[in-house]
Amino acid sequence: MPRWLDKIAERRMLKARAEGKLQGLSGEGKPLPERPGDAFVDPGEAVGFRIMAEAGALPEEITIKRQIEAVKAQLAGLTDPADRKAVMAELSRLQTKLAMAEEARRKFLRD
Repeated sequence: MPRWLDKIAERRMLKARAEGKLQGLSGEGKPLPERPGDAFVDPGEAVGFRIMAEAGALPEEITIKRQIEAVKAQLAGLTDPADRKAVMAELSRLQTKLAMAEEARRKFLRD
């Protein structure tokens, strides 16, 4: 995010805080929830994803990431080479699908 945009956002947050508009929000006074997946997502996109999730509409990327985690967990428990190969193929398919969804979102945001 450009530095000037950070400054504008900071000023707006300080103004909202001074006007009392940030009081009584859900989670106020509590630590932020642990979201390790957000470390790899742009902060603006993370906020958008969180808003959509709270509204009950998960973006396709989040759904695919959950599927990937489930397949990775399944893979960790497998020892048979044929089973591992099949699950690894599914993991590869999901990772490709995720990359395509991320690229489509980036292209949509650019246009």
